Amino acid sequence: MGRLDKKCALVTGAGSGIGRASAKLFAQEGAKVLIADVNQDGIEQTKAEIEEAGGTVIAARVDIADEENVKGLIDRCALELDGLDVIYANAGISGGRVPLLEGSPEEWLEILRINLIGPFLAIKYGAPRMVANGGGSIICTASVAGLRSGAGATPYSASKAGVISLVQTSANQLAGTKVRVNAICPGLIETGMTKPVFDRAREKGTENKIGQLNPLKRAGEPIEIANTALFLASDESSYVNGQAIAVDGGLSSSHPVVLGHMA
Repeated sequence: MGRLDKKCALVTGAGSGIGRASAKLFAQEGAKVLIADVNQDGIEQTKAEIEEAGGTVIAARVDIADEENVKGLIDRCALELDGLDVIYANAGISGGRVPLLEGSPEEWLEILRINLIGPFLAIKYGAPRMVANGGGSIICTASVAGLRSGAGATPYSASKAGVISLVQTSANQLAGTKVRVNAICPGLIETGMTKPVFDRAREKGTENKIGQLNPLKRAGEPIEIANTALFLASDESSYVNGQAIAVDGGLSSSHPVVLGHMA
């Protein structure tokens, strides 16, 4: 018996990385999944892998920050999957590493649109469905960059701090409805978004330094975030609400120090 048997889940940003790993794991654990991404090839690949493993899946190529698109996704879950129990609002962009004083309002707006407005819309349209069904779990991908400085460029970090606040305020706005809202704050995970970081390290021969600032001294893998998402999606986390859970090898547990040189 799977941990998500009889549940229906929507996963955004499922065309690669964390979203793909999570969608596959959700399906493996018994959920019927609707996967969404702007990347057509990526979303079809994820769909094929889930179907090959015997899972039930619907794929949609959409802009997850477009209100009508999101409303349509929620409606499809209810109509084609017979319900909506879990939303994993995972889709996001990094926006690059433009210095603070060189950034433009247009760049900021696009990052905030995808990273913050997208999750807001998922909550706006998903929560009422879940309330009507007697409850559910909404999960958003934030970042350790949203907890404190040093893990991302300013607009990206601000957008992820916004996601954490959105999760906390939404959990309280939905008090008494049995709809839980939580965030996952990944550290450095090898995905399509972080590929340039890993590629540069490999080109320079410094791959062994990736993740050196966290106590585990390594980068994470998408499945390690997916495992946390599975916990939050399942009934095992029934008393976890309004939280921003760091999955970062311990990076956010410390102020900046030279490891091994503390008195």
